[in-house]
Amino acid sequence: MSDLVVRITEVGRPDVLLVGGKGASLGEMVRLGLPVPPGYVVTTQAFRQALLELDPDARRSTTISALEPDDRKAVEAATAPLREAITNCPLPAALEDAVLRHHMDLRSGRGSVPVAVRSSATGEDALDASFAGLQDTFLWVHDEATLLSRLRTCWASLYSVESVSYRLQRGIAEEDAAMAVVVQQMVEARSAGVMFTRSPSTGDRSVVAIESSWGLGSAVVGGEVTPDSFTVSKVTGEVLRRQVSEKLRRHVPAGPGGGVLDEEVPVELRSVASVTDEELARLVALAQAVEGHYGIAQDVEWAVAVDHPSGDGLFLLQSRPETAWSRRATEPIAAPKARAFDHVIDAMGRA
Repeated sequence: MSDLVVRITEVGRPDVLLVGGKGASLGEMVRLGLPVPPGYVVTTQAFRQALLELDPDARRSTTISALEPDDRKAVEAATAPLREAITNCPLPAALEDAVLRHHMDLRSGRGSVPVAVRSSATGEDALDASFAGLQDTFLWVHDEATLLSRLRTCWASLYSVESVSYRLQRGIAEEDAAMAVVVQQMVEARSAGVMFTRSPSTGDRSVVAIESSWGLGSAVVGGEVTPDSFTVSKVTGEVLRRQVSEKLRRHVPAGPGGGVLDEEVPVELRSVASVTDEELARLVALAQAVEGHYGIAQDVEWAVAVDHPSGDGLFLLQSRPETAWSRRATEPIAAPKARAFDHVIDAMGRA
């Protein structure tokens, strides 16, 4: 297995340091036989080699580690030149060749395959730290030149003000930070959304909570639409709660130039459920398979491809640990005391 670019089918959870949290999770789901769009990962080793040419003495780590996390001006001043250098530097020839070879394999003789170019940092989807939304993702990238440019921009986003500040706040060693990039065939989504294998509002582990809307899932994840909402029992499969919202906007492919277009939902679809009951049942089954494998509650992104029969054409796009309720479950209710009676004294003092 090359250490610069690898297929998603070649990696899994043990490879998180090579392909980042997102890449490792996608590979793990493929190994489970779950429906995941095909793709490949430009590894952290490729990132480190490219950065070595720009910063052979690793001065960036020393500079960034000395910053205060709340001093945004200082963080911006320290990281802006690095982002610019990464974005503008040509890729090492061996890496560019490896990326284009894998991209040709993904195309499989087709003229063009639109892809998502997705940041996948080490530690990105860990239970005790989540970088979700702090690094870049680009959708509907059509040509190789744009692909190579977006790859460098994803690398550079590891040094965004938000990402660096988060690492400083969490005490994450700068030399341990690295960025892989997932390149994955796009799903032209009729509907898409997210699902949680425990209730995000109550923490109930017996249900799957599903949110969906028309078009690409970026509108749901970005909070640009009020999605349909369903709560489904894991035990009986019954839809316990069904709320169909008026969905006014949707994200669709923007065309040959790439990217996403925000458009109005046709009037006749606005108040219609964006998933069928058959699709809900399939989503719940997939959610339980992912949760059963990882052993902890999951936050899963999914899409239903256009022109597929109901219940078919479902794809999983990402799975990460659900953090809010999982953290509560692992936090101690109270700090230990030398004597049991000391807890009573504390409680009386708070009364």
